[in-house]
Amino acid sequence: MAEDRSDRLAVLIDADNTQPSIIEGLLAEIAKFGTSNVKRIYGDWTSTALKGWKEVLLEYSIQPIQQFGYTKGKNSTDSAMIIDAMDLLYTGRFNGFCIVSSDSDFTKLAVRIREAGLTVYGFGEQKTPGPFVSACDKFIYTEVLRAKTNENEPIKRRSAADLKQDTRLVRLLRNAVEASSDEAGWAHLAATGSNIAKQSPEFDPRNYGYGKLGELIAATKLFEVDERIGGDGQSKSIYLRDRRKRS
Repeated sequence: MAEDRSDRLAVLIDADNTQPSIIEGLLAEIAKFGTSNVKRIYGDWTSTALKGWKEVLLEYSIQPIQQFGYTKGKNSTDSAMIIDAMDLLYTGRFNGFCIVSSDSDFTKLAVRIREAGLTVYGFGEQKTPGPFVSACDKFIYTEVLRAKTNENEPIKRRSAADLKQDTRLVRLLRNAVEASSDEAGWAHLAATGSNIAKQSPEFDPRNYGYGKLGELIAATKLFEVDERIGGDGQSKSIYLRDRRKRS
């Protein structure tokens, strides 16, 4: 019988472009997608610049990969990560990769992995270039992960007025609801979320201060929200409709 690879993930971290303060939130987030069978972090460990990382590697069982900087001003870490990623890809043991970096150099790697039919989860700061973000199936900004720690304040919830002024967000939500709706204009929340993920890999309600998609959508006050009880009398489903569709 073939081995089930449905939750096998390879986690590759660029230490030069990632802060150790995200590690707890990062691994908790990755656990939502599957099991981290490989956890590797790349950098020049002879450098004092990575001292903060050295203190957490043993605690979280992350394997450090030494990569000397051969030329001043050049980042050789990227090349080492890309080579390792391709070696892991060819083993056929994984169905997903987590690439942790804010560097656009990993754009082609993400594209190549997806071409092989595997899922790519990207993690990086909000300064991450758009091409790398778009190349991933799902991209999560690490500011959200740092907000979970004691050293950072939670991301402030944006008000309805602020959300309505975000034209890109409003357009994204309305397009997703419309694409997922029935003839009466009602769309299931789960189907709406799936549609949003296809349009915008970096979308995350936590970026706006909300823990769940339903909370964010309700906060915009642009949609009717209908909670329906299933035939078993216990299960609940949430449906959405653009208020402009109300007859």
